Amino acid sequence: MKWLLGLGALAGAAVLGVAGYTFLVLAPGLPDLDAVTDYRPKIPLRIYTADNALIGEFGEEHREFVAIKDMPKLMKDALLSTEDARFYEHNGVDYIGAGRAILADLRGGFHQGASTITMQVARNFFLSQEKTVNRKLKELLLTSRIESALTKDQILELYMNQIYLGQRSHGFAGAARTYFNKPLKDVTLAEAAMLAGIPKNPVRHNPVANFQKAKQRQEVVLKLMLTRGVITENQYDQAVHEKITVTGKQIFDSRADYVAEMVRQKVVEEYKEQAYTSGIRVYTTLLKADQDAAYEAVRKNVMAYDQRHGYRGPEAFIQLPSDSEERDDAIDEVLKKHPSSDTLLAAVVTEASPRKVLAELASGETVTIDGDGLRFAGAGLQAKAASALKIVPGAVIRVIKDNKNRWSITQLPEVEGAYVALNADDGTVRALVGGFDFNRKKFNHVTSGWRQPGSSMKPFIYSAALEKGFSPATQINDVQLSQTTDEVLKWDPRNDDGKYEGPVSMRYALAHSKNVVSVRILQAIGVQHALDWLQHFGFSKDKHPANLTMTLGTGSVTPMQLAGAYAVFANGGYQVSPQLITRITDAKGQVLKSVPVTKVDESARVIDARNAFITDSMLREVTRSGTGASASTRLGRSDLAGKTGTTSDAVDGWFAGYAANVVAVAWMGYDDPKSLGGREFGATLALPIWIDSMRAALAGKPQIVRAAPEGVSNAEGDWMYQEWLNGGGVRQLGLEEAPPVVTPPAQ
Repeated sequence: MKWLLGLGALAGAAVLGVAGYTFLVLAPGLPDLDAVTDYRPKIPLRIYTADNALIGEFGEEHREFVAIKDMPKLMKDALLSTEDARFYEHNGVDYIGAGRAILADLRGGFHQGASTITMQVARNFFLSQEKTVNRKLKELLLTSRIESALTKDQILELYMNQIYLGQRSHGFAGAARTYFNKPLKDVTLAEAAMLAGIPKNPVRHNPVANFQKAKQRQEVVLKLMLTRGVITENQYDQAVHEKITVTGKQIFDSRADYVAEMVRQKVVEEYKEQAYTSGIRVYTTLLKADQDAAYEAVRKNVMAYDQRHGYRGPEAFIQLPSDSEERDDAIDEVLKKHPSSDTLLAAVVTEASPRKVLAELASGETVTIDGDGLRFAGAGLQAKAASALKIVPGAVIRVIKDNKNRWSITQLPEVEGAYVALNADDGTVRALVGGFDFNRKKFNHVTSGWRQPGSSMKPFIYSAALEKGFSPATQINDVQLSQTTDEVLKWDPRNDDGKYEGPVSMRYALAHSKNVVSVRILQAIGVQHALDWLQHFGFSKDKHPANLTMTLGTGSVTPMQLAGAYAVFANGGYQVSPQLITRITDAKGQVLKSVPVTKVDESARVIDARNAFITDSMLREVTRSGTGASASTRLGRSDLAGKTGTTSDAVDGWFAGYAANVVAVAWMGYDDPKSLGGREFGATLALPIWIDSMRAALAGKPQIVRAAPEGVSNAEGDWMYQEWLNGGGVRQLGLEEAPPVVTPPAQ
């Protein structure tokens, strides 16, 4: 009996010792509870279109804070069923659950573990993962303090927003976006159960790292939900058999990578590192439909150009080992170096013949390409094909799948394209695509691509000429200048098509992009006047040559600058400043910064309304009967206006134009400037991008008929300033010179 009393005393002393150590030694060193009582989760910077489509996210952690009142019930049920079924009943330590866990352990069955959600909160926020007595005692103390300081709902809210769930995702809302590309409120029971199964081992058992393990855990969670009466047998059966699609990465609502990066830079400049963790939201002026159309238009038409100019051969070659495991490793390794570009997937050829090619994707899937899918790369499948062109086992190629699930061989284009659209009345950016693929080349051609604009500069010279007495009816001699007696001009410009038509109107000359006529006009009005006039449109003098080549676009512009310049014609003579951001809010939706959108007024006028009106009428002729006529035909509108641009040797292709209140510029060219081809022009390169983009931008917009402003007259067959009526102004230019040279027909 005495030994029992002694044992009891010893046990009591041990308990007192542990208690004393816990409360006298460990307790004073515990951290404050500020991290949970004043919870400030690291929420990434998110960027949206004007109509709330997510276009960018920047931060170390994928997380969305969801208040407990907005947390879906099925998500809470799934989590509690597997992690802490008695959460709302215990005081932080579930002694009943711990006992059951021990019994289950002894029987060799599944158990949830003895850690409650509150204990996990204590551990996740304040402690390391080391397994020591000290850490466990601290965990119990912190658990008690947390239970005293917060309500059960507050504790659950902390847990569901903070817990790590693999793939840089924290919290269930972030994980839903990462794994299923949907908001948490839209997850199915099957998806919720899969998410609830991740906390046990988020690194190894998330559905991207190991789908099979994640599926097994999901079924355990569903079984627990069924056992506890949270779901019915029918719900269980449906969820177990539901096919789950895992994306494994954030897929944004709209593709606007270049805009997202522009915004990120601005926000980080102002808010520093806090930008990535404080839940800042930025709302841009983009419109989702316009942006989506622009993205697809650039991709489609850059690819179309690339296809017109032939197959260049595989991207790389590797030796395929005979051992299957080594072979898989070699394929994985090379495909990591050739990431996908949207729908253009890299693949390694495993079998090749003129009739069929088998190739393995990074996913492990083997695809079959045959029939029309081989046509583009047919030259590379011929027995006598050059080694750099030949498609053989081990070749790294690009494949794409059409809407009928048929695979074709394609290639990554070398050429680049860009597009930007503005609201001409207020300068807000509606769509912006800075290049073919942001992940491949982050250089933004819209804002930083200084290129020669070619003939897209001519309207500004014609506009300057209106101020010197010219009108659209002015007759100008389209004669090769080397055939005249001009001793001043030592340069011999030519028309692109080699044709010279003698006397033509200024309207006709712009519509058909007559180089010689444009040079004559600039020569007549003076280079200095033209240079001064360009500044009205936002161009810089130092970017344009002070000589006659200026009218042929030998200076430098960016697509954004050119769009702003054409907006002056589109809106009746006002300069606009491109605007991309309308407001910035914090994580709670409080406005940190607001940038109101304002329409132009008279204070922004830079050219006379008469000048804008008459130049607009000539730009409309370009799309009615000139080099841009296909735009009116394909869009079925008569209110389009714009100008094509092709530089010397077709190094750059442009189209700048507008309709309604949308002004847009499209460009195509190589980063390392070189000819795009002898049969390529702005009308074949950039205009198709513009048309495909504007089809969406103009949908539902009425056609605009512009009213003539005071001070213009059409009394003599075309528009002119009233002061030039009755024989005034410049009625003809160069008609006294030699007759036109007749160009023999092409052989």
